[in-house]
Amino acid sequence: MRRILHIIALSLTCAAAMAETPYMEKVDEADKACAEGKWKEAETALLEALRAEPANPSNILLISNLGMVRFNMGEDSLALATLDDAHAMAPASVTILSNRARVLTAIGDEAGAYEDYTRILELDSMVMTARFHHGLLALKNRKFPTAKADFDFMVDKFPDAEETQIGMATFLSSIGEYAEALPYYNKILLTQKEPEYYGARAYCYLMTNHLQEASDDIGAAMELAPDDGELYLYRAALNKMRFRPDDANADAKRAIELGVDPNRALPLMTK
Repeated sequence: MRRILHIIALSLTCAAAMAETPYMEKVDEADKACAEGKWKEAETALLEALRAEPANPSNILLISNLGMVRFNMGEDSLALATLDDAHAMAPASVTILSNRARVLTAIGDEAGAYEDYTRILELDSMVMTARFHHGLLALKNRKFPTAKADFDFMVDKFPDAEETQIGMATFLSSIGEYAEALPYYNKILLTQKEPEYYGARAYCYLMTNHLQEASDDIGAAMELAPDDGELYLYRAALNKMRFRPDDANADAKRAIELGVDPNRALPLMTK
């Protein structure tokens, strides 16, 4: 489900421009429509604002916002084209690059998104969200030194940020350092009690032979996501480690029914 992206407030330096002009009225209408998730109304208001003052320098950000409104409408190709137009007008805009990277990621062009995040960090190394996504994409593509550099940077500059905890937990568990990942998952789960984080911590517990803790986390995750096949896979592994073959078989079969690759589940079943 697409997250609501609010219109970015525009800073107009000219005092006269702050008056209630038709342009500003339409910008305000778009802002209100975005806040309420009324994307078609927001698109109409933005287009009317652009037509009202086509030479207004703030239009670059309006066009970027228009791209994100269209993205939230499900018009991915049109959204990307709109953001490309905005980028052509302001190639060094971190805001536009960030918006385009989000759209590129959503449509599966991770290479393009990675390039945009790389460019953002060249322009401003302290943009934490770009650093976070850059690191995750690097990790997904097995660029381990780059991912490590990104997450180490976040630990140094943003040690308490939630993104830092998620990034380090994901990185450490991905490279097999499960015990080291656990403190980061502990911090995440203090505020984000989501099944994906319970499941990820359960996997780390399984890999470090903390079976009771793994069982507790799998149970907590299943209460939140009872049809998650990955959780049944973890419980099958847990039951096999506890020498409960019948329970392991049942969980592995259920995992397959819920879409888990049989090649991952079958080794947990009794011959």
